[in-house]
This record gives sequence, structure tokens and C-alpha cells, in this order.
Amino acid sequence: MTETRTQTQFEEVDQIVVRFAGDSGDGMQLTGDQLTRTTALMGNDLATFPDFPAEIRAPAGTLPGVSAFQLRFSNFDIHTPGDAPDVLVAMNPAALKVHVSSLRRDGTLIVDTTSFGPVDLKKAKYDKNPLEDGSLDGYRVIKLELQRLTREALASTTLDTRSKDRCKNIYALGIVSWLFHRDLKPTIQFLRGKFASKPEIAEANVKALEAGHLFAEVSGLFQAAYRVAPATFMKPGTYRNVMGNQALCLGLVAAAKKSGLRLVLGSYPITPASDILHQLATYKHHGILTFQAEDEIAAIGAAIGASYGGLLGVTSTSGPGLALKSEAIGLAVMTELPLVVIDVQRAGPSTGMPTKTEQADLLQAMFGRNGECPVPIVVARTPADSFGAAFDAVRIALRYMTPVILLSDGYIANGSEPWCVPTASSLPEIAVKFAAAGDGTARFRPYERDPVTLARVWARPGTPGCTHRIGGIEKEDGSGNISYDAQNHQHMVDLRAEKVARIANDIADAEVIGHPSPDVLFLCWGGTTGAITAAALRLSKAGHSIGAVCLRWVNPFPKNLEAILRASKRVIVPELNLGQLAMLIRSRFLVDAQPFTKVQGQPFTSHEVEEAGLAALAALRGQEVSR
Repeated sequence: MTETRTQTQFEEVDQIVVRFAGDSGDGMQLTGDQLTRTTALMGNDLATFPDFPAEIRAPAGTLPGVSAFQLRFSNFDIHTPGDAPDVLVAMNPAALKVHVSSLRRDGTLIVDTTSFGPVDLKKAKYDKNPLEDGSLDGYRVIKLELQRLTREALASTTLDTRSKDRCKNIYALGIVSWLFHRDLKPTIQFLRGKFASKPEIAEANVKALEAGHLFAEVSGLFQAAYRVAPATFMKPGTYRNVMGNQALCLGLVAAAKKSGLRLVLGSYPITPASDILHQLATYKHHGILTFQAEDEIAAIGAAIGASYGGLLGVTSTSGPGLALKSEAIGLAVMTELPLVVIDVQRAGPSTGMPTKTEQADLLQAMFGRNGECPVPIVVARTPADSFGAAFDAVRIALRYMTPVILLSDGYIANGSEPWCVPTASSLPEIAVKFAAAGDGTARFRPYERDPVTLARVWARPGTPGCTHRIGGIEKEDGSGNISYDAQNHQHMVDLRAEKVARIANDIADAEVIGHPSPDVLFLCWGGTTGAITAAALRLSKAGHSIGAVCLRWVNPFPKNLEAILRASKRVIVPELNLGQLAMLIRSRFLVDAQPFTKVQGQPFTSHEVEEAGLAALAALRGQEVSR
């Protein structure tokens, strides 16, 4: 399609934030995904934030049924999907009601006016029509009857009216694609592939896409069109756009290949972890075995059984499922078998808000088992970082013969960003050593240990001379026999704790982002990493003594963490909970770590973090002056 742009101003910008919002049946996630895919192919850095309702299908036009997708793309390195959209596409009054307050002042608001009748406004809890009462005067409002425009564009097709109306999200995508100079070819290829068995639907969507693109060009409604040049900071390599759950699965598969073990996933579907089961099930050609169990307990039982059999056992869940797996995790600790337990956190307690993000499972992961039951905890910090976190979890589980909990969250799992695909040769080998066959002259001792890692020997069932049994009752060190001896129990408890502590020798030191010796230090973990990184870099660049540490491991902590904390005058811990990491830091290091918390089912914005950092710095300066 030729782009004339003879009457429209053309502007080069360094970034754009766009958000689509509508009913869960309006295809907002698909629309956002396609714009993201095209943007990735055009070489921009990007970050996404899908935000969808928990209800399978809330009543159309109501506030609980609003689904949204935000995409930020740029020509420079970004760490978040953006604080406020530059452009909001609202498909109905409810979407407008929920999201208009996030739109930056003077931002562009594209509104589908099709459903703004009295009944529609009442469903969205509007007393007056916001398109007429002046409440939107601070925005550049573009009013479009998308339903009518889509029907007119598809008038020559054989589709019925309802099917035509279902193409209006693609019409809107065409408008946005013109507005931001996005290539239509990737979306056209996707549509023709997705609807290959229904060519009339495929071509109708293609026609709607092109019609929306042409409408935006010739209508004169848009004062300017924008272009974001490709990013130039990225290192050479092969890139793909990846979601957090996808990257996590790829990390597991890569680790299985590097260890030479077959991976067995025992899982039970639960939002937002279900996609791990779905994706790993597609890797049968890589030797991956997936088992959808009848419940969470059976799922982890199958994974432990796989590890006992000499395979790589993995189980995936969310917070409620982690609670159900707690007893079995204790069994894996007692039997000292390698196991990866994935917890993709969501807002709780109980069922809570299953499609919203939260970081409130840290203390459960740390202490949520009976007895002294230490488990290493690794956290994914960004969607792309999920690959490395999963690889690390497997590496440590196998090297130290221990279950490892991998914490992700809904924000990371469903978000996406560019990922430089590593070559197989660049990934470290994961050495696995099984007990050698015996000649029967000596009794096999399954709890003999490696002097460095304290890992016990791993024997595959059926190995000659290695007959043994293990279970949940306390073991005698070395022999593995059942023992109720008081001193042995003390020894074994201390030994299991020491084994986890020694993992600190096998993980990277913490790194300070921003000011190298900050007066104010942000300490974060998991999904808050993007916002904290962006804030720390921006504030330090502006000359403020503010930095950040974003943890990959929270049990054990990096060996140099205490020194970093003590070198800072004020430590702030931003978390999507009520202060769980701050509690651990205060108790472990006796450092006055100050919690900065948010529990709204939404991630931090970098602006929120910046304000907290500047306020802490101002308070610190005031204290110094008063002295």
C-alpha cells in the first residue's frame, strides 16, 4: 500500500505507548499481540502489559469485563511497558471508564462511539455521556463509528452482520498501524495463516485491516502520524519477542538438554501458570513428558517420582497450588531429590484476583512448610530473564540435590519483550553424576555427600548394588536409615540448612544499577525490576545519589548483599505485597529496610518509584541538615 501522507504532518519520536481496551470478546489481546509482533519485526525495543478480567465472559459492556493490552516501543533501551499511554483505543464506555484516567494529558483518545446509548452508559456506571459533558476536554478525542465503518468496508463480502462486526478490532488495528508507521504484511500473513481453513474470514479481516489503514490516511482526523526508528543499542544476534511463560519453558528445555535428562512436568491447570503446561506439551519431540494430574498434590507427587527415577522432575502452579504442594516439597527436602517448583504468583488470598499480578508468596515459599525445611528460591525478573531463571533453577537443583522454588508472577508471565536467543554452545553444561553400579560387597550409602556442595549421591532405581529406600522420616546421615536419634536430627537439620547456604558460592554477586555508591538504594525482586531499574537509571542520570539492586536469588542472598546494604544510608524495598522482603532483610541483616508497597493487582509505575526515591533523598538530606 502506497503511503502518500501529503496532508498529514510526519513526526519522528523516540517512543510510543499505546493501549487497546474493550470487552473481553473484542479481541484486545489478539490486536495487541499483532501490533507487538509487527513492532518486534521492525526492530524496536518493546515491553507489553496484557491486562484481562478473571471472568471467562463477564456481561458485555460492564466494568468487570474490560480487557486491555498496552504496548510501549522505542528506539532506546526500555524496562517497562510505560506509565501512561500516549494513545488509548476504547471500544466501549466501560473501557473508557476504566482506562481514561491513565491516558496522559493531551494524549490521543480513539473512541468507538457505536455503543454509547443510555443502556450502555448505565452498564459502565456513567450518569452522563462522557463524549458530550466536557470531561474529555484534556485529550485529543477521535470519535469513530467502528461498527459502521467495518460493515461498510466488508459490504461486498458474504459474511453475516455478526461476523463483520467481529472484524472491528482489526479495523482499529489498521488505523493504529497507519498512525505509527507499522507494516501491515506481518498481520496479513498471520490472518491468512490463522484462518487458512476459512479463507472468507481471513480475507474479510485483511480487508478490514487495509480499510482502517486507508481511512486513517485519507480522513484528515489525525493531525500527525509518528514513526519510531529501529533500536540501535541492541547487541548483534538473533532476537524474538518472548513472553515470560514462554521464556521459562525454553529455559527448562535448554537445561534438560544440557543435563542430558528427560524433563517430566507434573502439573494441574491454574491461572496464570497454565501456559507452562500447554507449551511444554508441544515439546514432545525434545523428549519432554507432560502429565496433567487430577490435583496439585498428585502433580508434585508425579514430579518427585520422576526425580526418584533419575529424571528431571518439574511442577508448576500459582499461590494456592503452592500451599497444596507444601507437604510434598517437605518430602523432596527430606529425600534430597532434585525438583523445580514453579510458582507464577497472582493476587490473593484464596482465589483472590487470578488474572492480576502480585508478589505475596515470598514468605510462603520461604517458610510455608512444617519443620525446618529450607528451600532455595530463584526469581524471574523480566519476561526474557525467565529463561535464565529457569536454567539456574535446574542447575542448582541438580548440583545440590534439592528442590528449588522458582518465583514468577502474572506481570512477568504474560508480559513480553525482545530476547536475544542464545546459542546452544554459549550455555554451560550441567553435569549430572549418578551412583555407579556396585559389586555387592559393600552396602550402598545413599546419603554419602559431596564435600563441596553437600549433595547426596543420586542412584537410579535398578542400578546393581544401589538398592535403597527413601521416604519422609528422618534419615541417618550417610546410611539413609530411619533415625530418631536426637543428635542425628540436629545434625541433619543443620546440614540441610548449610547445603542451601552454600549455594551462595554458586550464584553471581548482586550488582548496583544507577549510582555506584548510592545514598538511597532500592532493593527489589521479581516483576518490580523493570520499574525500579528505569527509575534508578533516570534519577542517577539526573545527578541524584540513587541506585538499585534487583535480586535473582532470595534464598540464599548473594554474598555481597549485606555490604551493599550497609554502604547505603537509606534502603527502600518496593514490593507488590505488604513488605515481605523488607521483613526478611531486616531480620537477616539488621538493616532498617523501609517497605514501599502496593497491593492493587497492578505493577508499579516508574513514576511512583521515582517519587518515593526523591522523597527518601529529601528526608535524608533534611536529617543531615538538622544534625
